[in-house]
Amino acid sequence: MSEVDHRISPSLHPDTVTKIDGYDADTEAVLAPTVTAFSTAYEGLRAIHDTRAVVHQNPGWTDEQKLLQVDTFAKKHFERMTRAFDSVLVSLNKGIDHLEGELSQPVTTKAAGSIAGEVRAHVKALPTEQRMSVIQKAIAEGDHEVATAVLGAPAMLSGIEAGMQKVLLRQYHEKNNPAGTKRLKAMQGAKELVEQRAGLIFKEVERAVGGTSAAANKVRKAQDAAEKALGFKEA
Repeated sequence: MSEVDHRISPSLHPDTVTKIDGYDADTEAVLAPTVTAFSTAYEGLRAIHDTRAVVHQNPGWTDEQKLLQVDTFAKKHFERMTRAFDSVLVSLNKGIDHLEGELSQPVTTKAAGSIAGEVRAHVKALPTEQRMSVIQKAIAEGDHEVATAVLGAPAMLSGIEAGMQKVLLRQYHEKNNPAGTKRLKAMQGAKELVEQRAGLIFKEVERAVGGTSAAANKVRKAQDAAEKALGFKEA
C-alpha cells in the first residue's frame, strides 16, 4: 500500500478500500482493481506535489511559468486518474449486474410434482404470519423441497404476493450462495466508495498544482499568442 502523504486527502488513500464492509481475504482479489484505481490517483497526486516542489526551486521562471509547467505535467496524471476510476466503475457495474442476476434467478422445484403441489396447498391454507414463518424456516434450514416448491411456482399457488416471492427467492439464493452474496456486498461498497471519492481528484489536483486550471490556461493562451507573434509557432 502507498505510504501516507499528508499533502493528499486521506479519502483517496488506497487503504480506504480495505475499510469497505465485506473486504477480507475472500474478496481481496475482486476489489484489487479498486485498490489500483485509488493507488493511481494517490501516486499521481504525489508526483504532482513533488514536481511542483522542484519547479518552484527554479529562480529563472516567473510564478506564471511555474504554474504552467506544473499544470501541464498534472494534466497527464489527471487523465490517468479519471481513466482508472471510470474503468473500475464499469467493471464493478458489470460484476454487480452479474451477481444480482445469479441471486435473482428462478429456481426449479426439487420435490416431486405431487408433493410440491401438496406443499403449496398446505402453505396457502396457513394464516399469513405462519405462512411466512414456514417458508423462511425452510430457507434458513436448507429444506430445499419446501422452499423450492413455494419459490419455483407462481406465487398465488402458495398464497403469497409476487413481490414477496421475489424477496424470499433472494433470501434463498443468499443462503445457498454465501460467497456470491459476500462478493456482491463488497463490490457494491466499492462502487459507492468510487462514486463518492472520484470527484475529489479535481480539487486535489488543483491543490497540488497550486492554482486553478483556468489560471493556467490563461497563461498558456498568453504564451501561445506571444510565441506566434515572435514566429516561434504558426498562426
